[in-house]
Amino acid sequence: MICVQIRIIRTDREVHVLSQTVSENTFNVLVSDPVSSEGLAPLLAIPNIRVIERSLEEIEHPLPAIRALIVRSATQVTEEALKKLPGLQLIGRAGVGTDNIDIEAATRKGIIVINAPDGNTISTCEHTFAMMMALLRKIPQAHLSVKEGEWTRKKFEGTELYGKHLGIIGFGRIGTEIASRAKAFRMNVTVYDPFLTSERAEKAGVKSGDLTEVLSHADILTIHTPLTKETRGLIGQEALHVMKTGAYLLNCARGGIVDEEALAGAVREGRIGGAALDVFENEPLLQSPLRDADNIILTPHIAASTREAQLSVARQVSEEIIAFSQGKSVTHALNYPHIPGEQVKKVRPFYDLAEKMGRMSSIFMQIPVKEITVTYSGEVAEQDTSLLTRAALKGFFRNRVDSYVNDVNATYIARQRDVSWTEKRTQEESGYQSLITIRAEGEDHSFSLTGTSNRDFGIRFIKIDHFSADFQPSDHQLFISHTDKPGVIGSVGQLLGSHGVNIATMQVGRRTEGGEAMMMLTVDKEVADETVRGLQQVSEINRVTVIEL
Repeated sequence: MICVQIRIIRTDREVHVLSQTVSENTFNVLVSDPVSSEGLAPLLAIPNIRVIERSLEEIEHPLPAIRALIVRSATQVTEEALKKLPGLQLIGRAGVGTDNIDIEAATRKGIIVINAPDGNTISTCEHTFAMMMALLRKIPQAHLSVKEGEWTRKKFEGTELYGKHLGIIGFGRIGTEIASRAKAFRMNVTVYDPFLTSERAEKAGVKSGDLTEVLSHADILTIHTPLTKETRGLIGQEALHVMKTGAYLLNCARGGIVDEEALAGAVREGRIGGAALDVFENEPLLQSPLRDADNIILTPHIAASTREAQLSVARQVSEEIIAFSQGKSVTHALNYPHIPGEQVKKVRPFYDLAEKMGRMSSIFMQIPVKEITVTYSGEVAEQDTSLLTRAALKGFFRNRVDSYVNDVNATYIARQRDVSWTEKRTQEESGYQSLITIRAEGEDHSFSLTGTSNRDFGIRFIKIDHFSADFQPSDHQLFISHTDKPGVIGSVGQLLGSHGVNIATMQVGRRTEGGEAMMMLTVDKEVADETVRGLQQVSEINRVTVIEL
């Protein structure tokens, strides 16, 4: 029997895991998916590490001696599957995406999840360019033609990349690499990323634009954004009609971002010149209108499948596991293990408040953000608030990036996106025992939110920008900025009622009589886009923000 005691220390940059073997010194690693043997070589070279290659699905009885699990994308690490490995301490994903891992379940069990975030960036970037060249030069079609004994050169007249406008949706690691290579082809690059600052765009040598601008100007459009509620179906009928007639579309990011049926129809009609996709909403792609459309290139989700990428991700994960087994730092942790201690108990009541404030601030600031300041006052200011600041950053970035965000990696993600953050403390009298204020600074405007939490009333927000308020966060809310005129509140209530939206609570406030005013409404269900458009048509209403927490 192996007995292992774990102590976890949090720092700003990483999680240090100190393990001390009590009765046996072997560290057992289960490799559940095919992984580069060369990449596993560092593990095999450590005397006290034992590597077992076996599918997790084949395991019928619990294996308490397994300390680490390595997977790629095939193994589904569910809460049920984790019951087979009751002694598991670490899950290593040999790649970037963790859709196949129930991170929340792992966190609840105290299991650290790591990945290899940089290992397949280059391979995905190069595959995108391979697809781009093949699409514009009609290489697959020409290849098949020659194999069938034809020699019809005019049929395969292609298009150059030189001088073309490349639109990139999403400017993370891969999008940045795409832009770098596009410049070598003398292409003009415009990027749509709501969170791309002008400084970062200038540094990368690209132009930043809104979605309509990028769609309408692009000769070639390539997608490198995560699949979220906001990006699902982003490229549908409406977006395809905005694009230039004859433009080309590529997706090597995530299935579901592109409406496949709409794309196939646009290609058949000639509105879109062609498309190349490596990812699909349902995989494997057994039935799809994409398979029947001419000038569409399809590959079976192989953008990251290069020898170098698989070696790189396997080696990164192997080195992380070695460090973990030796009590050294784990630098790519994706979740936050339990941290006991009196300090955590003192700030824990404010944790949910800080996270919700971060999420709401992000909803209001759908623009690039340069700086986030979290100010603490009252009793909470006397504590170590670093955990709360991380919670606020986690909430802020949660739906803005293509990776799992938590307390451990929130500051790292902020640094990656050139967003600075600051903690401040003040003892100004406010009438509240403790207050937290978040201020997000953008290029054109800023947003601030103040909240508190106590045992009797729970979480309450008491100020939105310069408006005093007093409301609790809820699942479905509407913030409406309007001109203070008679009848506006009635118009809002009537319109929501006509769309079947029931108002549960309403907070109103204004700066001056007849001036700028606001309403914060709690409603019983999600407000549809059609309803929002109806509200926006009321002349006195300046802004409608849907808040889904």
